[in-house]
Amino acid sequence: MSTEVLFANAFETEKGLLWGLCYRMTGRAADADDIVQETFIKALESPPPDLDKPLRPWLVRVAMNLSRDYLRRRRRGRYVGPWLPSPLPTDEARVIPSFEPGPSAEGSPMARYEMLESVSFAFLLALEALTPVQRAVLLLRDVFDYSTGETAEALDLTEPNVKVLLHRARHKMQDYDKNPALLNSARTQATQEALEHFLLYLHQRNVPALEALLREDAVLKSDGGGEVRAALNTISGREKVLKLIFGLAKKARSKWDVSFVTLNGLPAAVLTIEQSDPNLASLYTLHCEVDAFGRIQAINLVAAPSKLKLIKAHVS
Repeated sequence: MSTEVLFANAFETEKGLLWGLCYRMTGRAADADDIVQETFIKALESPPPDLDKPLRPWLVRVAMNLSRDYLRRRRRGRYVGPWLPSPLPTDEARVIPSFEPGPSAEGSPMARYEMLESVSFAFLLALEALTPVQRAVLLLRDVFDYSTGETAEALDLTEPNVKVLLHRARHKMQDYDKNPALLNSARTQATQEALEHFLLYLHQRNVPALEALLREDAVLKSDGGGEVRAALNTISGREKVLKLIFGLAKKARSKWDVSFVTLNGLPAAVLTIEQSDPNLASLYTLHCEVDAFGRIQAINLVAAPSKLKLIKAHVS
């Protein structure tokens, strides 16, 4: 079998696993696409020395090194406004790759986080507190259920280093672990109802109902990425959040088309608005986090066109 055919077959077999790793590493679908392509280009240009061995470990090592480089470059750059992950339709197979980890030498019975949970906005935002190498270790160990030895091999680290990095990463995830994104039916229903009521009350300009729906300490992040106009800081407090939301609604004088879809494991809304001002977004995704009582505690608006290419194709 030629090298080209070997890697073509590996691409079809492994691209789902690699894409899922790279998306969780970078939080951007476009970056995951680029890294997977670059991984296989490197494989063709500089293949591993022993082609008789399984290719997956080598491909994972290359993809994770590239992902760490992408993440470092993003963090060194100046991002305009709050950063949010790129929304991802979670009915796509590559979100949960068909990957069955082999038996762990340590007897680890299962991963710490569910696959679907690990693409939620809450989880991806929590990962932003980690360094690139901590993020890589946590994902391999606690999401993809790699053993310490497999993780060390994939990241070119020693096993003691992996253990230290994992300990530090788990410590930084403590706040998330107190209120994890458990994507069960109750949370799904509560999120869907909160979204529907929020948009209905906004359309009706029903301020008392909106005030009852939002927590007093609610926050809003809007990610325009410097591509379209958006709030440059996180908005904190119910009164300020509602003021911004009503301001956006006033600017969008055209009819809003709303589609409800499942993004990153939870119900979300896709808003399409006819805009005459090129500085204003014509496509948004609206995500909300609810508390145990179904009240909205966080609103995330993604408006950067470069982050919405998958969504545009999904709803068109």
